[in-house]
Amino acid sequence: MKSYNVERERGNDDVYAEHKAALARGEKRVLRQTDTGELHSYPTEEIGFSPGRGHVQVQTWWGMGILTGAMVLLVILSLGILLRPLPDGGQPFWGALVLTALGVFGAWYTFGMARDECRAKKLRKERHAPEPGAGHVNQ
Repeated sequence: MKSYNVERERGNDDVYAEHKAALARGEKRVLRQTDTGELHSYPTEEIGFSPGRGHVQVQTWWGMGILTGAMVLLVILSLGILLRPLPDGGQPFWGALVLTALGVFGAWYTFGMARDECRAKKLRKERHAPEPGAGHVNQ
């Protein structure tokens, strides 16, 4: 059970008001709770992917890089399956192209997420912004 903290709530109200003002100025911002539970208004380039966004279970850019590597491995294996019958004089196993396509799409998608999170983490570090926490804030 969370306890009510007047100072934190006052600070959250100030952050919320500043967030609304930034949106009114046309800035693209995301209001999120930090990993310590306080509100923070992040510029969109600082948010990357974070726990709770799109049900992402991987929480780091390098973790997403490992998934990218797994997808690349899937592409290599599926190409091996595709071409395996050729040395015996057979036709390629065209059904393996489905795995190849899934692997290519997965590698492209996970690489993009890893790249975005790496850039966002670097910006947060440069700007001394707190790490985003899990969950969204109703705006």
